[in-house]
Amino acid sequence: MKNILYIIVSLLALTSCEKEIDLDLNDQSGNIVIEGNVTNQSGPYTVKITKSVSFSSPNQYPAVTGAQVILSDNTGQTETLHYVGNGIYQTTTFTGEPGRTYTLKVESEGKQYSAQSKMPEVVNFDGLQQSSFKFGDKTTYTLLPLFTDPLPLGNRYLFSFTINDLTKKYMNTFSDNVNNGLPNQQPLILPNDENKGRDHEVVVGDKIHVEMQSIDTNVFTYYSALLQISGGNGGTATPTNPPSNISNGALGYFSAHTTDTQTFVIEQMTTP
Repeated sequence: MKNILYIIVSLLALTSCEKEIDLDLNDQSGNIVIEGNVTNQSGPYTVKITKSVSFSSPNQYPAVTGAQVILSDNTGQTETLHYVGNGIYQTTTFTGEPGRTYTLKVESEGKQYSAQSKMPEVVNFDGLQQSSFKFGDKTTYTLLPLFTDPLPLGNRYLFSFTINDLTKKYMNTFSDNVNNGLPNQQPLILPNDENKGRDHEVVVGDKIHVEMQSIDTNVFTYYSALLQISGGNGGTATPTNPPSNISNGALGYFSAHTTDTQTFVIEQMTTP
């Protein structure tokens, strides 16, 4: 898998690192890639199955057809997903609930793969607070996600945002290792380097669409490694691969998470 994720590293991103992560540097093109999500929002939920490509290959990922894909949870709910095209398998009646543990099983080309993910409880996403700082002659805007971390240690978060109607996605992982049980203090730094040809320069009037996910520890490790791999310039799953929570050598991830979104329009900052 060589999906590009454009990532902004927050001012406190180093606090989200729990341990040194060993990364596989071998070319694993041709391996199965499984990307599955179950959320606390209404379905359908999807599992995408493709084959990985080498780092130097074009962004064309062969779809895997004919797989058997089964979702279940610890309450006895189970469903076999149906194929809808482009490597995507989809639920019909399956429901996601916080606190439940979900299991994904995939059988494809004579091999079996499985993963588990426990959906955390909901952490309320109360809004976004704008700030800014000068970097050279440019103004860099930041948005502080407003939420209070629950008291038990071990909560993990994934924040992603897009700008206006652009498709490029930026991502951050947050943990409560430093700020357990307190209001969040980690900002999202918005891009301002359009002149480098990579990003959009955020200006007054831009709409920032932010998604907050409460994720489990294994998924947090996956995305934190993806940040480490990319160095802030985009990530790949081959030839350098984040540690997957899926068995039998599969690439990708399976995540049961809660989700909420907020939209914020960048405002003109007043001078004190």
